[in-house]
Amino acid sequence: MFTIIGLGNPGDEYSKSRHNVGWMTLDEIHKQYDFSDWKEKKGVKAELSTGTIGKKKVTLVKPMTFMNKSGDAVGKLIKRAKQHEDVVVISDDLDIPLGSIKIMFNRGSGGHRGVESVIRGLKSEAFVRIKIGLTPTTATGKLKKPKGDDAVMKFVIKAFRPDEEKVVKKTVKRTVEAVEVMLNEGRPKAMSLYNN
Repeated sequence: MFTIIGLGNPGDEYSKSRHNVGWMTLDEIHKQYDFSDWKEKKGVKAELSTGTIGKKKVTLVKPMTFMNKSGDAVGKLIKRAKQHEDVVVISDDLDIPLGSIKIMFNRGSGGHRGVESVIRGLKSEAFVRIKIGLTPTTATGKLKKPKGDDAVMKFVIKAFRPDEEKVVKKTVKRTVEAVEVMLNEGRPKAMSLYNN
């Protein structure tokens, strides 16, 4: 059984924010494949849905804590170390250009506080991360990242601009494709096809 965790913030005001692209991806998986209705898990601040992607059984998880506390829910759901390799965490990333994704395994948080919280909750880095790029680029391809903690926070909790939304919808669909390839054909194949 694979567990796919989308990172985001609960509440309608955040539903279309850049920080919630992990949840957006789970919603797209939920829509494209045969999954049960979302249900709250008792004793765990998370919503879960179960189904299949290709031939693999999957649980989708939306932690209902705020981003920086995501690991509280994840740690209660994933208790055995041998489950870690079947965990996929989908999150936003400021160090990747808008429209790009990056699949990694057994790596650190890269400064992402939600991912840091998951690492603490699992007491391990031995899970898959799919990072979805948020940052616009200049004409030469240089990232136009916000500078300073306040600017970063304002940027990530704002909704995507209309021109960015089109790019994000395509990126989310590519991420879903990457998940299917990874689950059914393996991590190396998905990394070779989708890391850009």
